[in-house]
Amino acid sequence: MSETPDACPLPDKSGDDRVREILEKPCVVAVVGMSSKRDRPSNEVALYLKNQGFTIIPVHPAEKEIEGMKVYPDLESIPGDANITIVDLFVAGPRTGPVVEQAGRIGAPIIWFQPGTENPESETRARELGMEVISGRCTKADHQKLVG
Repeated sequence: MSETPDACPLPDKSGDDRVREILEKPCVVAVVGMSSKRDRPSNEVALYLKNQGFTIIPVHPAEKEIEGMKVYPDLESIPGDANITIVDLFVAGPRTGPVVEQAGRIGAPIIWFQPGTENPESETRARELGMEVISGRCTKADHQKLVG
């Protein structure tokens, strides 16, 4: 397993209290763009969260199963009773727009733009759809730092 800085950089301190509040209680996280390749940050971060008690739902159109978990091609394919709390993005910034729209349609309360996925237009749209936006922060690095 790689060191945290390789997978995702540590965040600045802005918003730490809110991020701690979100991450201190394991919830359901849809990981959009989760790769089956163990050396990819999406895989490392998702498996870390799973090991911390979070329920992970992988989302990737080209995968069927990752680490024994069923993979869904998109957010709207996930059963409605999944109770997704966080949509965690591992897709390039320009590709986040359609995912934000889907997240809005399924009623996800929080959308998390991992470092490198930030997109001001998508973040603005997510807020318009009523989602809380966390951007430029890594769920794994934040959990390790703030919840431990």
